Amino acid sequence: MKLICIGRNYVDHINELNNERPEEPVVFIKPDSAILPKEQDFYIPEFSNDVHYEVEVLVKIKKVGKHISKEFAHKYYDEVGLGIDFTARDLQSKLKSKGLPWEKAKGFDGAAVVGKWLPKDQFKDLDHMDFSLTKNGEVVQEGNTSLMLWKIDEIIAHVSTYFMLKKGDIIFTGTPAGVGKVSPNDYLVGALEGERMFDINVR
Repeated sequence: MKLICIGRNYVDHINELNNERPEEPVVFIKPDSAILPKEQDFYIPEFSNDVHYEVEVLVKIKKVGKHISKEFAHKYYDEVGLGIDFTARDLQSKLKSKGLPWEKAKGFDGAAVVGKWLPKDQFKDLDHMDFSLTKNGEVVQEGNTSLMLWKIDEIIAHVSTYFMLKKGDIIFTGTPAGVGKVSPNDYLVGALEGERMFDINVR
Protein backbone atom coordinates (compact mmCIF):
# COMPACT_ATOMS: atom_id res chain seq x y z
CA MET A 1 0.00 0.00 0.00
CA LYS A 2 1.03 3.59 -0.48
CA LEU A 3 0.28 6.94 1.12
CA ILE A 4 -0.67 9.51 -1.49
CA CYS A 5 -0.52 13.06 -0.18
CA ILE A 6 -1.93 16.28 -1.56
CA GLY A 7 -0.12 19.54 -0.91
CA ARG A 8 -1.42 23.10 -1.17
CA ASN A 9 -5.10 22.18 -1.09
CA TYR A 10 -6.20 25.00 1.25
CA VAL A 11 -5.66 28.63 0.25
CA ASP A 12 -4.96 29.84 3.79
CA HIS A 13 -2.17 27.25 4.18
CA ILE A 14 -0.70 28.20 0.80
CA ASN A 15 -0.57 31.81 1.98
CA GLU A 16 0.98 31.08 5.37
CA LEU A 17 3.92 29.30 3.72
CA ASN A 18 4.16 31.89 0.90
CA ASN A 19 3.70 29.23 -1.76
CA GLU A 20 2.22 29.70 -5.21
CA ARG A 21 -1.36 28.58 -5.77
CA PRO A 22 -1.10 25.47 -7.98
CA GLU A 23 -3.06 24.95 -11.19
CA GLU A 24 -3.57 21.27 -10.33
CA PRO A 25 -3.13 19.16 -7.18
CA VAL A 26 0.40 18.87 -5.81
CA VAL A 27 1.02 15.16 -5.26
CA PHE A 28 3.73 13.38 -3.29
CA ILE A 29 4.03 9.92 -1.77
CA LYS A 30 5.11 8.65 1.63
CA PRO A 31 6.30 5.04 2.02
CA ASP A 32 4.18 2.72 4.16
CA SER A 33 7.06 2.64 6.65
CA ALA A 34 6.18 6.27 7.49
CA ILE A 35 3.03 5.14 9.34
CA LEU A 36 3.36 5.63 13.08
CA PRO A 37 2.43 2.31 14.75
CA LYS A 38 -0.74 2.40 16.84
CA GLU A 39 -0.29 3.36 20.49
CA GLN A 40 3.29 4.49 19.82
CA ASP A 41 4.63 7.94 20.69
CA PHE A 42 6.03 10.20 17.99
CA TYR A 43 9.77 10.75 18.35
CA ILE A 44 11.22 13.90 16.80
CA PRO A 45 13.99 12.72 14.44
CA GLU A 46 17.54 13.74 15.23
CA PHE A 47 18.06 15.29 11.78
CA SER A 48 15.48 18.05 12.30
CA ASN A 49 15.00 20.94 14.71
CA ASP A 50 11.71 22.07 13.18
CA VAL A 51 9.16 19.27 12.73
CA HIS A 52 5.67 20.58 12.00
CA TYR A 53 2.26 18.98 12.47
CA GLU A 54 -0.21 19.10 9.55
CA VAL A 55 -3.66 17.65 10.31
CA GLU A 56 -5.49 16.16 7.31
CA VAL A 57 -8.66 14.30 6.39
CA LEU A 58 -7.83 10.79 5.13
CA VAL A 59 -9.52 8.48 2.65
CA LYS A 60 -8.93 4.72 2.44
CA ILE A 61 -9.19 3.16 -1.02
CA LYS A 62 -11.20 -0.07 -1.07
CA LYS A 63 -10.54 -1.49 -4.56
CA VAL A 64 -8.21 -1.29 -7.54
CA GLY A 65 -8.81 1.52 -9.98
CA LYS A 66 -7.11 3.59 -12.66
CA HIS A 67 -8.31 6.52 -14.76
CA ILE A 68 -11.29 6.89 -12.43
CA SER A 69 -13.75 9.60 -13.40
CA LYS A 70 -14.90 12.07 -10.76
CA GLU A 71 -18.47 10.77 -11.12
CA PHE A 72 -17.44 7.24 -10.12
CA ALA A 73 -14.77 8.11 -7.55
CA HIS A 74 -17.18 7.65 -4.62
CA LYS A 75 -17.35 3.94 -5.42
CA TYR A 76 -13.68 3.50 -4.51
CA TYR A 77 -13.85 4.31 -0.79
CA ASP A 78 -16.17 3.59 2.14
CA GLU A 79 -14.15 5.02 5.02
CA VAL A 80 -12.70 8.38 5.99
CA GLY A 81 -10.40 9.31 8.83
CA LEU A 82 -8.00 11.91 10.18
CA GLY A 83 -4.23 11.94 10.48
CA ILE A 84 -1.08 14.01 10.64
CA ASP A 85 1.48 14.61 7.92
CA PHE A 86 4.56 15.35 10.04
CA THR A 87 7.05 17.48 8.11
CA ALA A 88 10.68 18.28 8.84
CA ARG A 89 10.26 21.88 7.70
CA ASP A 90 13.92 22.86 8.00
CA LEU A 91 15.01 19.92 5.88
CA GLN A 92 12.19 20.48 3.39
CA SER A 93 13.14 24.15 2.97
CA LYS A 94 16.78 23.23 2.43
CA LEU A 95 15.93 20.63 -0.21
CA LYS A 96 13.39 22.89 -1.97
CA SER A 97 15.92 25.73 -2.16
CA LYS A 98 18.21 23.40 -4.13
CA GLY A 99 15.42 22.16 -6.39
CA LEU A 100 15.69 18.68 -4.90
CA PRO A 101 12.91 16.20 -4.00
CA TRP A 102 11.82 16.44 -0.36
CA GLU A 103 10.76 12.88 0.47
CA LYS A 104 13.29 12.81 3.32
CA ALA A 105 11.38 15.65 4.98
CA LYS A 106 7.97 13.99 4.58
CA GLY A 107 8.52 10.24 4.44
CA PHE A 108 10.70 9.48 7.44
CA ASP A 109 9.71 6.76 9.92
CA GLY A 110 6.67 7.81 11.95
CA ALA A 111 5.89 10.82 9.75
CA ALA A 112 2.34 9.65 9.01
CA VAL A 113 -0.26 9.41 11.77
CA VAL A 114 -3.34 7.43 10.74
CA GLY A 115 -6.22 7.69 13.18
CA LYS A 116 -9.30 5.52 13.40
CA TRP A 117 -11.56 5.00 10.40
CA LEU A 118 -15.26 5.82 10.21
CA PRO A 119 -17.83 4.80 7.58
CA LYS A 120 -18.38 7.66 5.17
CA ASP A 121 -22.14 7.09 5.39
CA GLN A 122 -21.92 8.41 8.95
CA PHE A 123 -21.40 11.91 7.55
CA LYS A 124 -24.08 14.05 5.96
CA ASP A 125 -21.73 15.68 3.45
CA LEU A 126 -18.08 14.74 2.96
CA ASP A 127 -17.49 18.11 1.32
CA HIS A 128 -18.56 19.96 4.50
CA MET A 129 -16.75 18.22 7.38
CA ASP A 130 -15.21 20.14 10.27
CA PHE A 131 -11.89 18.90 11.65
CA SER A 132 -9.32 20.18 14.10
CA LEU A 133 -6.05 19.58 15.91
CA THR A 134 -5.35 20.60 19.49
CA LYS A 135 -1.90 20.86 21.03
CA ASN A 136 -1.72 20.70 24.81
CA GLY A 137 -5.41 21.56 25.03
CA GLU A 138 -5.27 24.54 22.65
CA VAL A 139 -6.81 24.43 19.17
CA VAL A 140 -4.01 25.06 16.67
CA GLN A 141 -5.64 23.98 13.41
CA GLU A 142 -9.27 24.13 12.28
CA GLY A 143 -10.54 23.30 8.84
CA ASN A 144 -13.57 22.32 6.81
CA THR A 145 -13.42 20.19 3.69
CA SER A 146 -15.60 22.76 1.89
CA LEU A 147 -12.46 24.93 1.74
CA MET A 148 -10.46 22.39 -0.27
CA LEU A 149 -9.36 23.58 -3.69
CA TRP A 150 -9.89 20.01 -4.88
CA LYS A 151 -12.50 17.85 -3.16
CA ILE A 152 -12.07 14.14 -2.36
CA ASP A 153 -13.58 12.77 -5.57
CA GLU A 154 -11.59 15.23 -7.69
CA ILE A 155 -8.39 14.15 -5.95
CA ILE A 156 -9.11 10.47 -6.63
CA ALA A 157 -9.82 11.20 -10.29
CA HIS A 158 -6.61 13.21 -10.66
CA VAL A 159 -4.31 10.83 -8.79
CA SER A 160 -5.64 7.73 -10.57
CA THR A 161 -4.57 9.25 -13.88
CA TYR A 162 -0.96 8.78 -12.80
CA PHE A 163 -1.00 5.96 -10.23
CA MET A 164 -3.08 2.83 -10.09
CA LEU A 165 -4.97 2.92 -6.81
CA LYS A 166 -5.01 -0.30 -4.82
CA LYS A 167 -7.02 -1.60 -1.91
CA GLY A 168 -5.60 -0.19 1.32
CA ASP A 169 -3.99 2.89 -0.21
CA ILE A 170 -4.51 6.01 1.90
CA ILE A 171 -4.97 9.52 0.56
CA PHE A 172 -3.96 12.51 2.71
CA THR A 173 -6.13 15.32 1.35
CA GLY A 174 -4.18 18.39 2.48
CA THR A 175 -3.90 20.63 5.54
CA PRO A 176 -5.45 23.97 6.47
CA ALA A 177 -3.59 26.91 8.01
CA GLY A 178 -2.13 26.77 11.49
CA VAL A 179 0.73 24.33 10.98
CA GLY A 180 3.43 24.64 13.59
CA LYS A 181 6.36 23.13 15.42
CA VAL A 182 6.12 20.21 17.81
CA SER A 183 8.29 19.93 20.91
CA PRO A 184 9.00 17.08 23.34
CA ASN A 185 6.08 16.42 25.72
CA ASP A 186 3.48 17.98 23.41
CA TYR A 187 0.14 16.18 23.33
CA LEU A 188 -1.82 16.25 20.06
CA VAL A 189 -5.49 15.36 19.62
CA GLY A 190 -7.34 15.24 16.31
CA ALA A 191 -11.12 15.48 15.88
CA LEU A 192 -13.42 15.02 12.89
CA GLU A 193 -16.95 16.40 13.18
CA GLY A 194 -16.46 16.53 16.93
CA GLU A 195 -15.34 12.91 17.25
CA ARG A 196 -11.90 12.16 18.66
CA MET A 197 -9.86 10.35 15.99
CA PHE A 198 -6.37 10.10 17.46
CA ASP A 199 -4.13 11.32 20.25
CA ILE A 200 -0.35 11.44 20.10
CA ASN A 201 2.41 12.07 22.62
CA VAL A 202 5.53 13.75 21.25
CA ARG A 203 8.93 12.70 22.56
